[in-house]
Amino acid sequence: MGKYLFGLLLSISVLFSSCISTRDLVYLQNKNETNAETSISAVVSKPYRLQSNDVLSISIKANDPKLVEIFSTTSSGESGKSEAALYFSGFTVDDHGNIRMPVLGELNVIGYTLDEVRQRIEKQLLAEYFKKEANIFVIVKLAGFRYTINGEVGSTGTKTLFQEHVNIMEAIANSGDITLLGNRKAVTIIRKTPTGNEMHNIDLTNANVVNSPYYYLQPNDYIYVKPLKQKTWGTGKTGIESLGTILTLISLGTTVLLLLKR
Repeated sequence: MGKYLFGLLLSISVLFSSCISTRDLVYLQNKNETNAETSISAVVSKPYRLQSNDVLSISIKANDPKLVEIFSTTSSGESGKSEAALYFSGFTVDDHGNIRMPVLGELNVIGYTLDEVRQRIEKQLLAEYFKKEANIFVIVKLAGFRYTINGEVGSTGTKTLFQEHVNIMEAIANSGDITLLGNRKAVTIIRKTPTGNEMHNIDLTNANVVNSPYYYLQPNDYIYVKPLKQKTWGTGKTGIESLGTILTLISLGTTVLLLLKR
């Protein structure tokens, strides 16, 4: 009788320990039980500074479009804005930190913000080619916001979003969300900086994550979602799955014992 009781207690303990708690699945929870609301402060994000392999989309406009045609890499009839089109018509930052523009030649942009690049191009155009009356208007953007995500998500790989700012929640949603076996409390972000790579873990179940400097991504960030320990155990994602696994093991063990006794 004691052995059966021990086995029952062991099965119950394994069942509960293998189940995935709701606290491990719900995003942006209020961890401070005493407060009904979570205090959220403004996050000061540093402007992104260009790195090698970034692709820029640069367009130059003026009162008379014909005046700036020679500075363009695309034909006036081209309307494609796909990622492939932007890659081939854009300006890639080479290993030396330069881009090559028609007429203007090479321009070093590594370490500069998009706005600083825009100002430099406008200044060079006004100094060498145009007067203020031409109303030169320069637009400088990244040719898509790229990031790479791996681990326990619905869709892994390098993704591109065509927007200025992307937060971690948007990136994960764009990748099919974190699976039931993904660890939302330990999402790793690896960020390339001019001084080297930075690695940081964030807890997406905590509402205060919105105050983290890593909540808003930077282009070329790498995201890794670790698996929960339940995946290693292989007992199941839910209580029913875990119970089925335990019953299967008990049935197998009983069968082996009966065969040995014959």
